[in-house]
Amino acid sequence: MPHLRLAAAQLDTVVGDLSGNVERVLGALAAAERAGADICVTPELAITGYPPEDLLLKPGFVADNVAALEKVAAATTGQCAVVVGFVGAAPGGGGLANAAAVCAAGRVQGVYRKRFLPNYGVFDEQRWFLPGEEPPPLFGIGGAWVGVSICEDVWFDDGPVAHAGRAGADVVVNINASPYNRGRRAERLAMLRGRVAEAGCAIAYVNQVGGQDELVFDGDSLVMAADGTLVASGAQFGTDLVVVDLPVGPHRPHVVTELLPRIVVSEPRPGERPALDPAPLRPALSDHAEVYAALVLGTRDYLAKNGFSEAVIGLSGGIDSSLVAAVAVDALGADRVHGLSMPSRYSSEGSRHDAGVLAERLGIDLKVVPIEEAHVAFASMLAPVLGREPFGLTDENLQSRLRGVLLMGVSNAKGWIVLTTGNKSEMATGYSTLYGDSAGGFAVIKDVPKTLVYELCRYRNTQAVLEGLPGPIPDSVLDKPPSAELRPDQRDDQSLPPYEELDPVLQGYVERDRTAADLVAEGFDPALVDRVVRLVDGAEYKRRQMPPGVRITTKAFGKDRRMPITNRYRSSALEESGGG
Repeated sequence: MPHLRLAAAQLDTVVGDLSGNVERVLGALAAAERAGADICVTPELAITGYPPEDLLLKPGFVADNVAALEKVAAATTGQCAVVVGFVGAAPGGGGLANAAAVCAAGRVQGVYRKRFLPNYGVFDEQRWFLPGEEPPPLFGIGGAWVGVSICEDVWFDDGPVAHAGRAGADVVVNINASPYNRGRRAERLAMLRGRVAEAGCAIAYVNQVGGQDELVFDGDSLVMAADGTLVASGAQFGTDLVVVDLPVGPHRPHVVTELLPRIVVSEPRPGERPALDPAPLRPALSDHAEVYAALVLGTRDYLAKNGFSEAVIGLSGGIDSSLVAAVAVDALGADRVHGLSMPSRYSSEGSRHDAGVLAERLGIDLKVVPIEEAHVAFASMLAPVLGREPFGLTDENLQSRLRGVLLMGVSNAKGWIVLTTGNKSEMATGYSTLYGDSAGGFAVIKDVPKTLVYELCRYRNTQAVLEGLPGPIPDSVLDKPPSAELRPDQRDDQSLPPYEELDPVLQGYVERDRTAADLVAEGFDPALVDRVVRLVDGAEYKRRQMPPGVRITTKAFGKDRRMPITNRYRSSALEESGGG
């Protein structure tokens, strides 16, 4: 049976690196050509990287992106066509379009412009782009009819993908820059099965991979046959080139219910082509493995793409800094991760010991810098201003800020980026110190709730044991009650609800946008809800000053959730539930 050989290229592009992105595309094209592919498909906006954001307001950047596309087109001198995302002109030339060019025989053969522009969550495409209006053409490539679509287009019923299928497409390629969040793979598979059934043809869903600021793109490109069978998948959280043969023709009798423009790009390859191994169909990672891989990739790419080669972490002997250290080592290598232990008069001997054991098992260097001398000096300096030496919250925050000063001092002197250790539960409730534990360049677990922090630590230990190594995170860290150790016998549950009670309320209020009354109606305790809502709303000003961090949920703090700092709206759980 005739077939189309398709190469799905998962690329880790860099926003703004036009020349570098051209080289990445051309490298994939060359590999696809060697594999005898008819078509090489690259991700959405592969030329500019995604998302280019307000770089698109610079006319020079847009012009340079077009010139970069021309370099790709000029390099298509072999038998393989390439689909590449770029920023093009909107219909009529009155703005910009998120576009895909089909290049072959040394030139751009045709262009498709994205029809559906996402404008929710982290997406702001309507800020920069106008939607495509013209009918999507079918491209004749290697004896097959190929439809082209871009990301959001595939999520809509009776949209461009269905139109292309009904018009006779053998396969529709869908180029993506789809960020990761927990559960995303299942959503994509369910959507693709529905779209294949509607279109009656194969779909190649080709996704970007890599970290870009807080976003992580997980790759995991998916090729689904016309009967709904998943026939190939790309690596999760890694670059990849997936080559697969897809059957084409003869023309299906139920198609051609609508006619679309047709552009013949290339004829079938003459002669024999290289033998092809079975397309990879990789088992999906577990939930914890996915999240951990996202944290590692997001951290690695943020540092590499922003010119940092090494990192420093304040190691307290607690659960959060232990997870951040493990992620950093897996992202960068132990020789490029440095620990700083900064005990105070309240730091327990057990926590000091745990920090040392963690550093030893991870293979990172650990320097101990006690803060007692500075603590005493600052307290005596403040005493004349306050009328007495600092106490209570003032004294607790003073210790945290002293540690922040030390970490930033090391960062300045060594050029190492400070990785902060705050988790989502703490950031949500304001259980952090401005210019203290929040000071740093990247917040690795910013979107990881506290209960998941424990789960990921146990996952990382289990992986180590499977490799014949001791779990890097001591059991004592996992077993002891969480504490900031900023006053005698302090525990987190003296300031916050227990995390197993807190995190479900936070998930509902922050990620599902429920009001306090909604949460009470769902069965949560009114007093608990009221307390949590007030903590979250009162900490908005703090979150605005936090560093970026890896996004793993559907609503992370940052671009996903844009709440006003000055905000008097309250949906009181106690009042609306009739509680006292």
